[in-house]
Amino acid sequence: MNISPVAYRYARSLIQLAQDQGEVASVREDLQLVADTCAQSRDLRVVLNSPVIKADLKLKALGRLFGGQIGHITERFIAILVRKGREPMLEEIALAFQEVYRAANGILMAEVRSATPLSNEARAQVQQLVEKRHPGKVITLREELDPALIGGAVIRVGDEQIDASVLRRLNDLRRKFSENPYIPEI
Repeated sequence: MNISPVAYRYARSLIQLAQDQGEVASVREDLQLVADTCAQSRDLRVVLNSPVIKADLKLKALGRLFGGQIGHITERFIAILVRKGREPMLEEIALAFQEVYRAANGILMAEVRSATPLSNEARAQVQQLVEKRHPGKVITLREELDPALIGGAVIRVGDEQIDASVLRRLNDLRRKFSENPYIPEI
């Protein structure tokens, strides 16, 4: 998901407020819950994006959905978003908050796509490879299965990608074989 600059502004403001209140960890957990819930519930996204549903009804729905599960700061923040008409950005802001938090704490998210689940040994090798390229950072791995890769893995850290998949190798061979160096004699 592409995150807009507006979402980052809201996320930075919320993280600053949470730091001032000493509640960064709880707000982070709350926003992780919000992001996961938004990602899993198409109905919630439809409600949040609907211009027909009034703001007070959206706030009631969010209160029922998250009531008792999120802290006071997060609850007030969501109320402000709804009041300003920014509730469609709730999931985006929650994701931006996670990114801002990781950046502030030197945590890098390494996404690993592989054809089969990684063994402990392969996971350790990926961890070492990423740590070597980004010294001094705490590395968190997020694994995803992608059978289309056939074998190997694709590792992505930020905008850097290491593609060691069988699919890429096959595509490289196809490209190489499609180049026809043969020049017929005339």
